[in-house]
Amino acid sequence: MIGRIAGRLLFKQPPVLIVDVGGVGYEIEAPMSTFYKLPAIGENVSLHTHLSVREDAHLLFGFATITEKALFRELIRISGVGPKLALAVLSGVGVDEFWATVRAGDIARLAKLPGIGRKTAERLVVEMRDRSGAAAPEPMAVPGLAADSPLEEARHALAALGYKPAEIQRFTQAVYKEGMSTEQIIQEALRRAVR
Repeated sequence: MIGRIAGRLLFKQPPVLIVDVGGVGYEIEAPMSTFYKLPAIGENVSLHTHLSVREDAHLLFGFATITEKALFRELIRISGVGPKLALAVLSGVGVDEFWATVRAGDIARLAKLPGIGRKTAERLVVEMRDRSGAAAPEPMAVPGLAADSPLEEARHALAALGYKPAEIQRFTQAVYKEGMSTEQIIQEALRRAVR
């Protein structure tokens, strides 16, 4: 699995960009939210990626943040939502806005996104409500916390290990101290989880 790409940006025309890594140009599809954050052509770029392997193609999708990648993966797990539709969702709404829309049950808002009809919007609301991001309490307010902070990365790692959102919030809130690395937060949270 290719989880991250770092190299020189050679080409960008939504939804496709090409990143040169050691002389190999990787063609990557990305949502508009990522395109807005890309540097100029010729500059270095680093993207979180998801590799989709199909019978007829290997497709690489890139994201500016780990939270975009996590939402993309949640979306493609839903029946009838493929990578292209997931990119359309991420291009139409931000991650936080998406989860707020799902929590509010705002089917009409989701149905306005390109490629999403009323039935797909209803399915998204019903199925995503039970997923980690929608069910999670509002994020803990920590001054200066960036989207890809060690705390956020640790929370995503704990979710991937199968912990429930309320548990993740409780464990990380109890152990987090300014300056901790992702690994330290995960280790301390796991210690607390087994007590």
